[in-house]
Amino acid sequence: MHHGQSHMHPQQATGPTVPAPEYAAWGLNDTTAQLGMQVGRNAVEAGQRYVSSHFGTIFPATHIKHHFNVSNSYVIKKLQLLLFPWLHKPWARRARRSDAGHTEWQPPRDDINCPDLYIPSMALVTYVLLAALHSGLNDRFHPKVLGESASRALGVLVLDFFFVKLGCYFLNVQGSSQMVDLIAYGGYKFIGVILTLTAGFLKLPSWLWTAAFIYAFLANAFFLLRSLRSVVLPDPSIVVNTTHPTTTVNPAQRRRRITFLFLVAVCQILYMGILVRV
Repeated sequence: MHHGQSHMHPQQATGPTVPAPEYAAWGLNDTTAQLGMQVGRNAVEAGQRYVSSHFGTIFPATHIKHHFNVSNSYVIKKLQLLLFPWLHKPWARRARRSDAGHTEWQPPRDDINCPDLYIPSMALVTYVLLAALHSGLNDRFHPKVLGESASRALGVLVLDFFFVKLGCYFLNVQGSSQMVDLIAYGGYKFIGVILTLTAGFLKLPSWLWTAAFIYAFLANAFFLLRSLRSVVLPDPSIVVNTTHPTTTVNPAQRRRRITFLFLVAVCQILYMGILVRV
């Protein structure tokens, strides 16, 4: 009796089982279904390898983690720096010796002058939400407003990035900076844009709104002038990227690079003007 009962319920000890998918209901037999699943897994693995090999070299995980290595005190001080850049000094970034013996920049939490991605990314999201709120207050909100605002913000970021990158290329700025650094510097303009949009929500007179926009533009332009100076005119005594050693800059090259810096700063009024038109 006991042996018969043990054979009658062999699956009770292992718990309930999940029924196999009924591929026949979809017009597939088991062999075809298993082949399809294998092809799908291979495609996913190939896609992961492609992303890792191509985009991983452009945006390495170590660089991303470095730019998100922030603290609460850093965020507060950085926002103060972005809003009142003329009260800040010094502007030189700090370097340190790594465990491997290489010279590298200190992370944002240890250096207020180091660019980060936390503030630009949070500011971009805030900008998109404020743009949607502005449309809702004016009775013209639609879900596509979120996509349009995000597309506008990303388009301005890409335009700004390529302008700076091409300028560094034509001016022969060796080892100009990591791509992530330039994206971070370009993303700080959203702080001034948020300030301007907030002034619009307060229903201030047009001249006060214009004054807020001009102040935000001047603060961002001054911040970029001082911050990008280390990119366009790097200190020859600090060699962080050994692949592109710093070369001596003659007076003519120095004048052209300073002119380019001012051009980058002036272009911010165009970028910010596009962003505040929500």
